[in-house]
Amino acid sequence: MSNSAFLGRQPVLNRNQQLIGYELLFRSSGDAASAAPHAPLEADTQVLVNALNNMGTNWLIGSKLAFINVGEAMLGSDFLELLPPRRVVLDIAANIQPGNELVSRVRYLRSLGFGISLDDFNFEQPAAALLELANYVKLDVQAMDKLQFQALAARLRSYPVIRIGERIESYEHYNLCRDLGLDGYQGYYFARPETLSAKIIHASFSNTLKLLNLLRADAPLRDIEQVLKGDVALSFKLLRYVNSAAAGLNTTISSFGHAVTVLGYQKLYRWLTLLLVTSNENGNLAPALQKTAITRARVMELLAVETSHGSEFCDNAFIVGMFSLLDVIFDMPMPQILEHINLPHEVQQVLLHQQGSFANIFKLALALEQGLETLPQQAESLGLDPDQLNLLHTSALAWVEEL
Repeated sequence: MSNSAFLGRQPVLNRNQQLIGYELLFRSSGDAASAAPHAPLEADTQVLVNALNNMGTNWLIGSKLAFINVGEAMLGSDFLELLPPRRVVLDIAANIQPGNELVSRVRYLRSLGFGISLDDFNFEQPAAALLELANYVKLDVQAMDKLQFQALAARLRSYPVIRIGERIESYEHYNLCRDLGLDGYQGYYFARPETLSAKIIHASFSNTLKLLNLLRADAPLRDIEQVLKGDVALSFKLLRYVNSAAAGLNTTISSFGHAVTVLGYQKLYRWLTLLLVTSNENGNLAPALQKTAITRARVMELLAVETSHGSEFCDNAFIVGMFSLLDVIFDMPMPQILEHINLPHEVQQVLLHQQGSFANIFKLALALEQGLETLPQQAESLGLDPDQLNLLHTSALAWVEEL
């Protein structure tokens, strides 16, 4: 399974040539200029997975709109509801066959706040039946002659839709669309799609499945949190998703339990089902690296308890330890990684600069891990003696083994 995710992104502009959004496109590799032949549902799902789990909607689109191509199968899927509706426009293919059930589904998605766009539009296509539900129509300037294009653009003037000219590849194409008063433009004349990539870590199949089963059984929150504490990839992906625009939340998440609570079991179940699409049997994270991160996290949590801090501080101490090796795992600078997740300021301070309220217990955890000579002095500065420290370290190692 690939350790990189790829996605094409092409700008969509308004009539003043200002950026309003990006069309997100399936890419099978970093050098693919266009989508390779793929089953539509697989391509749709891959775009969703890449946007949500591997890249994050904030990084991909910023404050703009995301135009995502969806076929009939994906339109009926619950996965769509994991996306941030007010930031996403669903680009519906022209050849879709809209029966009563599909029309009802599109109406429901529109009611949630999703934008609806009809791609490669003309009145003869079956998808024209969805025109009353559409916010956008895309008109392919190369799919018909000039007179037909003018007639189509003029006819659509009487509908409350934003008309976007697409496949604009020359000044003549642009001039035609501008003279017809179209509301937006997309095409090579303005920008070719760029391919974005991100290194990914796969959550393990077994842990994803374990969480799904716990949620199905309506298990206590502590059982779910225990599984997350034992999987760096799963916990990182969850915090990034919950902190992203996709979840539609404005709160900074301070613990795994908090993340599960604000997301809710139903939405978490849906997200995990989508994650299963990209899970592999063992994950791609080196077991030794994962074990080091989890041990460090547990040591920090226990140090926080020993030094009489409250529960939120202890939860955040665990996150500091767990995520302190993300730069090694992703092979990229920590500041770049933290752009993807909105962690509390104090957590960011220690991960970036080894400063702030977590710095002393973080440095002590590292000293304990590496057996540094300064260990006794560091422990003493926190009011801990060597016996306490040994007991704490042994306890952390035993806890990790139980996982």
